[in-house]
Amino acid sequence: MAVVEESFPNLARNINFLNESNKITRRKALQDISKDINRRKNDLESSELQRIFNELLKPLLKEFSDPAESCREQAIELMSELLTMVPGQCEYLPYLIPVLVQRLGQQEIMENSEEVRLILVRLLIKAMELNGKKIGVYLNDVIKILQRTIIDNYPQIKKDSCVAASLLANTVPDVFHMQSESLINPLLQNLTHQHSKVRVCVLEAIGDVIQNGNGKSVDDVRSHLAQRLFDQVPAVRAAVTNVVGNWLLYLLDRYSYHHKLIPLLLTSINDSQPSIQESAIAFWHDIGLKYEKENESDLKDQLDFPEEEPKHFPPDTERPNLGCRVLVNRHLSKILPGLMNDLKDWVPATRIQASSLLCVLLLNAERSITQHLQILLSGMVTACKDEEKQVVSNVLKSAKLVGYFVQIETWSHLLLDHICKNPDAASLMILAAIIKGCDRRELHGHLEPICNTLILPDVSYHLQVNILVELYHCVQSILSVAKEDCSAVSFQLFTVLITILSLNSTENSQLTEQYQNCLQELAGVQELPGASKQLFKEHSPLLLVKLKETHKEWTSQSFERNIFETLIMKANESALPLLIDDITEILSECLDVEKNAEFRLKMMTLLSCAIIEHKPSTEVPHPFSSNALKMVQKMIVPNLIWKAGRIAAAIRTSATSAIWALLQSKAVSNEELILVSSELLPQILSSMEDDNKSTRLISCRVLTRLLENMTACQQIDYDTLHKIYPHLLKRLDDACDDIRVVVATTFLAYFDAFSDDYDTDLYKAHLEVMYQGLLLHLDDSEKSIQDAILNVLKKAGHLKPAMLVSEINKVKHKHRTTIYCDRLLSLFT
Repeated sequence: MAVVEESFPNLARNINFLNESNKITRRKALQDISKDINRRKNDLESSELQRIFNELLKPLLKEFSDPAESCREQAIELMSELLTMVPGQCEYLPYLIPVLVQRLGQQEIMENSEEVRLILVRLLIKAMELNGKKIGVYLNDVIKILQRTIIDNYPQIKKDSCVAASLLANTVPDVFHMQSESLINPLLQNLTHQHSKVRVCVLEAIGDVIQNGNGKSVDDVRSHLAQRLFDQVPAVRAAVTNVVGNWLLYLLDRYSYHHKLIPLLLTSINDSQPSIQESAIAFWHDIGLKYEKENESDLKDQLDFPEEEPKHFPPDTERPNLGCRVLVNRHLSKILPGLMNDLKDWVPATRIQASSLLCVLLLNAERSITQHLQILLSGMVTACKDEEKQVVSNVLKSAKLVGYFVQIETWSHLLLDHICKNPDAASLMILAAIIKGCDRRELHGHLEPICNTLILPDVSYHLQVNILVELYHCVQSILSVAKEDCSAVSFQLFTVLITILSLNSTENSQLTEQYQNCLQELAGVQELPGASKQLFKEHSPLLLVKLKETHKEWTSQSFERNIFETLIMKANESALPLLIDDITEILSECLDVEKNAEFRLKMMTLLSCAIIEHKPSTEVPHPFSSNALKMVQKMIVPNLIWKAGRIAAAIRTSATSAIWALLQSKAVSNEELILVSSELLPQILSSMEDDNKSTRLISCRVLTRLLENMTACQQIDYDTLHKIYPHLLKRLDDACDDIRVVVATTFLAYFDAFSDDYDTDLYKAHLEVMYQGLLLHLDDSEKSIQDAILNVLKKAGHLKPAMLVSEINKVKHKHRTTIYCDRLLSLFT
């Protein structure tokens, strides 16, 4: 003490002042001691500093419990300064550590000041740094402290405590493993802390604690680390990547946990942050190389005689090294079931991560995918039904990898069987993606069974747009991979495309456009002249034959009916003549009057539209002309017969439209029309009385054309003419002015049919009725009707002018205007 007093004469007095009741006195004494030491420390020998420290140690430690926070803080800071000065380190630990345990390590922490707790933790860190492995003697005490401070409410204390835990683990690993598990639960409690920096520190501490502790704790923390991979802060995800990467490289018992840790690291390879991706890729590469080196004897053959790089490998993709591939191959059976469950998780983020991980796993697994194909395909099909687009996109990338690495006969057997039993959009989606990854040379021999599956009714006959879209994608994938090899399955692909178009709703115009492009591509890969026209010419007849096999069982809801309709409407001028006989036979059966009315309506509408659609633009004959007579006799006339009901009325409208279309397009020759006129005329006259305005209007036009035709062929008799005019006069009373105008035109054709040898005296009663009826409508309120009737009377008057003049004089005074009567009188007198 004498030596100390010589160097620091006031030291003893200041130490005594530490026992004073006045906190200001105690604080000032601590400040004076600190000033004296800092002023003289450079002038003192280490032995002198050691003696001074020995004198101050116990008084200062006592001050750690001072009632005044400022005194405690001053004493701790002074102790921290002294620790860095004295040469003999471990001598104070028996005194310091118990005090720290008392202040920080109790069930209820004695130190109530956050700031003081923080500097106490930092004092502990300094003591560990200065004493190194000697701190191992006090392992239990330090663990006890950290268990409490790690879960402290103050974030900075949490972070510094994590630093202390890492330091302890790295400093005394030989003894630390006995107590490492004690820190796991406190650390995990902070893994969801709101401060990202705290989470990062906790992750780093967990990494060091388990790295130097008991590896069994990996099971306790694995799920928590997996959750942190969803963290919004990149630094947290980067910390997880570093921790897991280091474990896979250096953890003593890492072989026991490969299957649990590999998915965590591989997930980071597809992280949104490039830096995290690069870190994960680097770790994975090093892990693979280290695994190769450690298992050199087992992998000797593969290392000494490496197999050639696959010729068919995903482009712009680096192949993982042998160690990485072997690691995944050996643990895929343990990883895959859990991953498939994650693809069905209720949390979208989990499903996205799982789907992303699947891509990386399959890239590393390569051919070993084959032995897990059943569970893999099942899981991918389910995942493709996910509402999250990212999940579906990732799964399709994985499916494409299946195409690269699995032989076609293996996956096609499983997947095509599944599609036949459960045809849905998801299965077709997977099929399209796998085909994209296939090698063209291998695919060539399997095109037929794949395409034959696609044209099965159970697979392709669907109204859901999503299924049709995926059918299109399958065709597109086949075309993009097989190219010219598609010639062997051109008919099947054509059938699928026609089916897609026929069952597609009109709302999805994009799919219709894609169909056109795909059809052109199919023709292009076969180098067909005339592109899609030649496709129709080659494949339409066979497709129609296949449709014809079931046409007697068709209903309005039959998918085959839709395909038949599309085939007729889309067939071009070169293909249609090859189809017309089969088309006529099918339509004749479908338009039988015993068939369902709704079904007949659709088929009659189809006939009418087809006649109009295929009307030639030049003078060449209409494609339907060879069978037009049969169409009129077998299809149109029977369906003109009146039946009650709105659907029956609609059928009559369609039938009249069909006969009008045939007449307009000149598909029916004059000679053929004469042959059917006796059957057709009564039905047309009947249709002129129909309740439907369109039916009446079209019937009048048809009658006009019939009259013109019969006049030209001189095949009309007067009895027939006398049966017609009452119907025409009745139509002049129609509620629709358009019909009345058309009837006037019909009357012109009607009077053209009278020949010069018509006996006006014998048939004057008929002429009288016609003149009277026409003169009645000459006084119509509509000028257009008056003008039309005037033209009719001008022509009709030539039959018996005197009678017409007589009839005019009888009614002239009754007309609202005599202009029209005067014109007629001037013409015929």
